[in-house]
Amino acid sequence: MEPAELLAAYEQMAVIRRTEKAAHDLFLQGLVKGTTHLAAGHEAIAVGASAALRPDDYVFATYRGHHHAMARGATPEECLAELMSRATGLCKAKGGSMHLTKASTGMLGSYAIVGAHLPMAVGAAWSARLRGTDRIAVAFFGDGATNIGAFHEALNLAAVWKLPVLFVCENNLYMEYTPIADVTAVARPAADRAPAYGIPGEVVDGNDVVAVQETVARLAARARAGDGPALLEARTYRHFGHSRADPATYRPAEEVERWLKHDPLDLARGRLIESGVPEAVVHEADERATTAVQKAVEAAKAAPAPDPDEALTDVWADGGAAWRT
Repeated sequence: MEPAELLAAYEQMAVIRRTEKAAHDLFLQGLVKGTTHLAAGHEAIAVGASAALRPDDYVFATYRGHHHAMARGATPEECLAELMSRATGLCKAKGGSMHLTKASTGMLGSYAIVGAHLPMAVGAAWSARLRGTDRIAVAFFGDGATNIGAFHEALNLAAVWKLPVLFVCENNLYMEYTPIADVTAVARPAADRAPAYGIPGEVVDGNDVVAVQETVARLAARARAGDGPALLEARTYRHFGHSRADPATYRPAEEVERWLKHDPLDLARGRLIESGVPEAVVHEADERATTAVQKAVEAAKAAPAPDPDEALTDVWADGGAAWRT
């Protein structure tokens, strides 16, 4: 990344981090109903990958998907309003935290069922090929999904058909409350499975936005060229528990401390300073991010509740049998 690109990526990550903190605070205030799965600590994966993709590519995420929605163009206000069940929410209050979707920007949804979206990404990649486009699909998923049948089915079919799809595992070391290493036969739960399907499997520092961008760009170009799928394991760490009901006391204190010192925003900030960007410029980016999220919080709080008359709109499409052709 050029310094200007890195500064933009840093500011986007700062906006996401502050939006996640706002979601946390709003939940504690009773303004966010249900649970949330915060992605603070995962920002570099979403921002770096999105920087390497085209606007017309397809992205699929998990229930921990706030960062991907924003990286693909959703605003903090749209996301927070959705969490607060407001009419101005990204899905008009019909999706909530675990189903953020913005199809107009290629964000084809966050999915609450572990691993369920991986075959869907394969389908999107197949669709892109059938229509003669060079779009690619990218499925982001957690380390726990690597032990789900859908993960293996998706990899196998993508490899057999040599489809333009990338599988990106956000390995934060824990599948909910269980260390992934305790229940997985291989050391790298995603990358070590790739050879079984004859596809490339790589590992990247998921907290380094530049490394993520460069790696995804290379694998995306490979997929676009017709060389088939690839599997990328991005190692990262969540700053909060699995969900708002989880204090994460099962994680060793020294492990938490070590990973917090490897914060994606700190790494990007260090790169910016090393490249000659003045600290004052970086500080201004932080200030813009803070102001943007503060305005988003106030706007979401002031937004109206959804109209009950719209409850059954946008939830069912009866296309008959036409979709089959």
